[in-house]
Amino acid sequence: MSLPKVALVTGASRGIGHAIAIRLAEMGFQVIGTSTSSPGVEKIESALNAFPYKGQGWILDLASPASRASFKKSLEGIRSLSVLVNNAGIAKDNLLLRMKEEEWKAVIDVNLNALYYVTRACIKPMVKARSGRIVNISSVVASTGNAGQTNYVASKAGIEGFTRALAQEVAPWNITVNAVAPGMIETDMIHPLPTEYRDAFIKQRIPLKRLGKPRDIAHMVGFLCLPDSGYITGQTFHVNGGLYMG
Repeated sequence: MSLPKVALVTGASRGIGHAIAIRLAEMGFQVIGTSTSSPGVEKIESALNAFPYKGQGWILDLASPASRASFKKSLEGIRSLSVLVNNAGIAKDNLLLRMKEEEWKAVIDVNLNALYYVTRACIKPMVKARSGRIVNISSVVASTGNAGQTNYVASKAGIEGFTRALAQEVAPWNITVNAVAPGMIETDMIHPLPTEYRDAFIKQRIPLKRLGKPRDIAHMVGFLCLPDSGYITGQTFHVNGGLYMG
């Protein structure tokens, strides 16, 4: 019996990352999901254990060099990594005039710099196998901008540039690299928004007149991991209900 293909999803304990981990498990991948906490790892494993190829949860704090080193060592025990989904990210919103240096650095470190560390560690087995799929989760604001999020927008725009450059580098090894840019998705990140603001935004700005679901993003990621998507690389796919039509 052949070994199952392995997919790694960062930030898989909730929201979009959790939905992606479940979708890939449904597609037959053995999924490794990361979280910054032990309860998050338990949640990941509880969800993935329902599938034939029982998944794993790993602790990974992208802001911690020690945690990244431990993660890299754990990867050495994985025989075949077929898919990497760079989903983990944070937001620390503020107007630039008021933004503290720590707020800028924290978002760039977790959202963008960690992309380098994780992808560099994961790409070696893909090169060896001459096959792989990398999907990076960006955001609609990378294209539209958003006041009060210069750090977050810069990190997401950087992800899309990283995606296009890496796609060119690894294409000779049959590795594809794409990005998915969610719009306004129903996750914990939008819960603090006042209901009246959220409802007005949906009515005035989103042609489909509803928030997206994490599952909407997960299905696009799943599509990009299919064998039939092997001729798609270096692209950013917007899933936003028409909020942005580039």
